[in-house]
Amino acid sequence: MTDDGAVRRVEAVPATYWAPGTPILWRYRENAGERFHIVRPVTVVRDDADVLAVWMAPGTECVKPVLADGKPLHLEPLESRYTKPRTVQRDRWFGTGVLKLARPGEPWSVWLFWDQGWQFKNWYVNLEQPLARWAGGVDSEDHFLDITVNPDRSWDWRDEDEFAQAQRDGLMDEETAGRVRAAGLAAVETIRAWGRPFADGWQHWRPDPSWAVPSLPGDWDRTPARMSS
Repeated sequence: MTDDGAVRRVEAVPATYWAPGTPILWRYRENAGERFHIVRPVTVVRDDADVLAVWMAPGTECVKPVLADGKPLHLEPLESRYTKPRTVQRDRWFGTGVLKLARPGEPWSVWLFWDQGWQFKNWYVNLEQPLARWAGGVDSEDHFLDITVNPDRSWDWRDEDEFAQAQRDGLMDEETAGRVRAAGLAAVETIRAWGRPFADGWQHWRPDPSWAVPSLPGDWDRTPARMSS
């Protein structure tokens, strides 16, 4: 962030498709503001009219939200998690890498997780605003509610307690919550039908070993003046 806390604005450049190996930023805005509080440098795997696929490598330096005193969010009781003052801090992704898939216009992205040794763990459906593209990456807003999908194709809702608390705390109105739930149900129908991207075999994908881990730029908080879809 800039020293005065202001979010700088730059002119957006209409985004074309990125070539494999291109480093971009995958960012989320605060749910009650315009600042970015989650920023992850990723490498483009595939980008076309069907899907944007990116790889977040182990050890990637990211930006994440924390409470103003530096306390991790997950350690704060849910009742006060969204109302206490927050800030952001740089940190590193110490888990195994994550492959993220987003189809144009869909209000969710699908993430793939592995255990050590490339043992596939699960898919994770992250409900969110459809990605907005800009010259340096993609932006969205997380919608709290998520779905896990296991290798045997069973699935479960995740974070329903956070979804409910966000509504109680005024981070999401009733109309928006209804749209999010409807998006989740649409995702469930895709899972039940074993549609794309679940049926596409991405769990067998592996990153190009020549790719470097992309760095977190100092101006990660820049905001395009106009988003391109």
